[in-house]
Amino acid sequence: MNEKPDMKMLYTPEDSLILVVDDTTTNLEIVFDILTNVGFKVIAENDGERALKQVEYQLPDLILLDVMMPGIDGFETCKRLKANSATCDIPVIFMTANSDTHSKVKGLNIGAVDYITKPFHQEELLARIKTHLQLRNLTKTLEKRVLERTAALSRALKDLQESQLQLVQTEKMSALGQLVAGVAHEINNPVGFIHGNLGHASVYFQNMINIIDLYQEHYPNPVPEIQEEIAAIDLKYILADLPNLISSMKEGVQRIRNISTSLRTFSRADSDRKVYCNIHDGIDSTIMILKHRLKASEDRPDIQVIRVYDILPELECFIGQLNQVFMNLLANAIDALEESNVGLTYMEIEANPNQILIQTTLTEDKNYILIRIKDNGVGMSADVQKKIFDYLFTTKPVGQGTGLGLSIARQIVVEKHGGTLEVNSSIGQGSEFIIKLPI
Repeated sequence: MNEKPDMKMLYTPEDSLILVVDDTTTNLEIVFDILTNVGFKVIAENDGERALKQVEYQLPDLILLDVMMPGIDGFETCKRLKANSATCDIPVIFMTANSDTHSKVKGLNIGAVDYITKPFHQEELLARIKTHLQLRNLTKTLEKRVLERTAALSRALKDLQESQLQLVQTEKMSALGQLVAGVAHEINNPVGFIHGNLGHASVYFQNMINIIDLYQEHYPNPVPEIQEEIAAIDLKYILADLPNLISSMKEGVQRIRNISTSLRTFSRADSDRKVYCNIHDGIDSTIMILKHRLKASEDRPDIQVIRVYDILPELECFIGQLNQVFMNLLANAIDALEESNVGLTYMEIEANPNQILIQTTLTEDKNYILIRIKDNGVGMSADVQKKIFDYLFTTKPVGQGTGLGLSIARQIVVEKHGGTLEVNSSIGQGSEFIIKLPI
């Protein structure tokens, strides 16, 4: 078995205060002992009203909240916590003996971050608590870093507006690259830990399931108390659902890892010389970053991205700058598609779906790479096509376009890489941008 990372390298229990709310004294004592034994600071309350008063005096870092309590129950307590701006960000984990899906969905919808079913295992309780505390600490750190980087970007942007286009492109790429690379780096540490431990958790759960199966095989008629507890927790459902939970968590973590990889690829810093790179990696990372704009919404289905890639040699280039070109062209294609959807119903768009075709090929003489990015959006008139690459020219409303994106893209392709960037378009027929790069 691979050695698991030390949790204390990422997170220190002594730094966190946990509020435990449960009307059962025995449960409070058990949880209190478990948490204090590993170094957490713990406050215990036995009803929702007292808990709400407690957080007014001292804000905890996490709340373990029983669902069924006299007075206001756990759901109402959680609602009031989430309605208060001072406590809305505190992670709430429900503790309950009721494992039905409706209750879980209700709790998650009102703001809880997790559920733990009684009777719980000490290891599971600690793992869930530490994971959510770690995620909250990471969020705070990321928010601070994003604010700092955003402030730096704002200052840089003011300088860029007073400089030549070359300075605009250089400084913007540098600031964007640092921001994206920094976020990707911060994501990697906790995600790597979660990904590594999910495998161990899956094995542990399977081992426990095997033990339970053996007990049921050799002791098919347990005492009434055990039978009642099995019925109360719906053991059959838990055993069937656990693998699904682990699988869904693995998929989610892998998705975050893919995004992090794409961010690092997209923000790859350019040195003072060109390096050999796979163009397809740059295109794919850009698509991943724009995926939130490609997803279906209430007004339209997904924007379909069709990739037709040829077998290409690695290209000697400034890959970070080319990624900026891909970003500008794809973002413009999405804008054109959204503009073409105005006035259409969901079903009308579905009948003629929004599409972006990305095609890469080699020229016949094998000396150039061609990259075609084509959409079936609103298209452009001949007059607009003549001006589309001009400095500060934009067809977008005031405040929505700078007029720099395509002029920067052309400068990168032409001046930095000795290639060409052309456009073919007509009103109502979409637009196609063709990048030609020498090998």
